Amino acid sequence: MPKIVNHEERRDEVVEATRRIILRDGLEAATTRAIAKEAGYSNGVLTHYFADKDDILVSALEASHRRIAERLARRLSGRSGVDALREVLIDNVPLDDERAAETGLEIGFWGRSLTSPGLLEVQRREAADLRYLVGSLLRAAAEAGQIRTDEDLDDVAERLLALVDGLSVHRLLYPDRLTGERLERLILGELDRLRP
Repeated sequence: MPKIVNHEERRDEVVEATRRIILRDGLEAATTRAIAKEAGYSNGVLTHYFADKDDILVSALEASHRRIAERLARRLSGRSGVDALREVLIDNVPLDDERAAETGLEIGFWGRSLTSPGLLEVQRREAADLRYLVGSLLRAAAEAGQIRTDEDLDDVAERLLALVDGLSVHRLLYPDRLTGERLERLILGELDRLRP
C-alpha cells in the first residue's frame, strides 16, 4: 500500500525549515540543499512542491507575514482609532525575540527583493496592505477627533511607516544605543504630536 503523504504539511515543513535557516544563518545560507537538509528531505522533494528557490523564499516570506497578521488581528480586537494605530506601530518593531526575528527576516529579504520579481511583488503588496491599514486608522482617529494635523494623512502614514522601518533597523544594529524603551518612546512621541 503506498504511503499517504500530506502535501500541505510537507510544504509547510519546508517553509519552516527555510525560515529557521534564514533566522539562524542569513538569507544567503538558504540554499536548496541546506533547506532540504534542514527539512529532512532530499533536494528532489523540493521540486515537487516549489518551482524554484525563489518560490520557496516567497512562501517563507508570506508565511512570516501571515503569522504577523494573525497576531496583529488578535491585538487589534476591540481597539480603534489612535489605540489601534499605536498597537499596529508597536507590533511592527522588534521589542521582543519573536519580533526581532521577524524584523531580521524581513530586512534580509529587502535586498533580494530588488532582483527577484516574485519577492518584490510580495513585498510591495503586503507593504501596501500595511500602509492602507495605517492610513485607515489615521482617518478614523481624525474623524473621531483623536488626532489633528494639517498634513495629508497619506503623508503622515508614510512618515510613521518610515519611522517604524528605520527604528527597527537601528534597534537590530545598535541595541545598546536604541533600547526597547527608547524605541517605544520615539514612536509614541510621534503619535502624541498628532493629538489635538
